[in-house]
Amino acid sequence: MKKFEIRLAGTGGQGVILASVILAEAAGVYEGWYAVQTQSYGPEARGGASRADVILADGPILYPKCRKLDLLVGLSQQAIDKYLPDLKHRGLAIIDEFYVRECPHPQTVCLPLSRTAREKLGRELFTNILTLGAIAKITGLVSLESLKKAVSSRVPKQYLDLNTRALEAGWELGAGVKSNPFSA
Repeated sequence: MKKFEIRLAGTGGQGVILASVILAEAAGVYEGWYAVQTQSYGPEARGGASRADVILADGPILYPKCRKLDLLVGLSQQAIDKYLPDLKHRGLAIIDEFYVRECPHPQTVCLPLSRTAREKLGRELFTNILTLGAIAKITGLVSLESLKKAVSSRVPKQYLDLNTRALEAGWELGAGVKSNPFSA
């Protein structure tokens, strides 16, 4: 059975929980994967630790918690420091080069996620959705179209255009990754 354990981690306010819900919906509803999404965050509304896990499989998922990650997305140094030990040796880390200064993992992709959101969309607020586009392009687990459908059902309509542009910008960033150490 194919199974992929994915963790999106950062700080409260970065939108990792929304991103994980969208990823699980895109994969489970539009791509035919079995999908489970769980989340954990500190008591702080913003600034505290936040993480969200998605498990995708081609068969029933019997245990809903991640054991060893295939993919870790780190949007803060604190998240990488805390969750890097949970990543498989052959797993992939995708990090935001602005907020993560060090990631001692052999398979790390460093991308200008928050910078691209600021430059192309005017606000860092869209980094989470932009990151989904990069994840999709790099891993091949979900299509851009499936993500667009899931985004349209989860974000306020007045922000749909900006979130769609964020997905596309992330897809472009992911296209710049030369080798794909993580494939479905």
